[in-house]
Amino acid sequence: MATAKLATLAIRTLAKPISNRIKQQAKEHETFRSWCVSLAQRIHRTEVKLRTNLLGDNPKSIRPLSEARAIENGANSIAEGFLFGVAALLIVGETWRSSRSQSKRRDVVDDQIDDLSNRIQGLGDTVKGIEARFEERWAAEKERNDELNRILNRVIDAGLRGGLVEFEDTPLRLPQVRIIPPLPRDEDNPEQSDSSSQ
Repeated sequence: MATAKLATLAIRTLAKPISNRIKQQAKEHETFRSWCVSLAQRIHRTEVKLRTNLLGDNPKSIRPLSEARAIENGANSIAEGFLFGVAALLIVGETWRSSRSQSKRRDVVDDQIDDLSNRIQGLGDTVKGIEARFEERWAAEKERNDELNRILNRVIDAGLRGGLVEFEDTPLRLPQVRIIPPLPRDEDNPEQSDSSSQ
């Protein structure tokens, strides 16, 4: 951006000597001089007509400019037109450059937005996959937990019924495990041996 501004300043600086050279050429060359005279006379007539129309008068006859004055005015008009054209071209160039940089910036932002959208969509798909795997595992764990609960309830129920467990409508006697060892039999005390046998 600084380079463009420096180039603009350099072109404006160079345009002033070029416009001065145009003025000199208008005074020296016959063809250029005739263009300047005709341009200056046309501008003078238009200016006088506009002035008199604004004042409400009708221009009857417009006195032409002297040749020296016409050459001077024409050369000034051409030089100022040149400077104006250079300034207009610089403005148009700057506008085009800034619009191009803005469109590039817009394209970069659009690309970044598209990239972020794709990444968000990918993350959403990943989350959905994780949720699906979690649901599958949760269902498997729930099924396993239900099966363990069912087995535990059967074992508890069998323990409460005295060791009978039914498998597929078939009663099965579970062996009873004694936690307390039986008392030793005392041969001297027959009552104790009778009570322990009962």
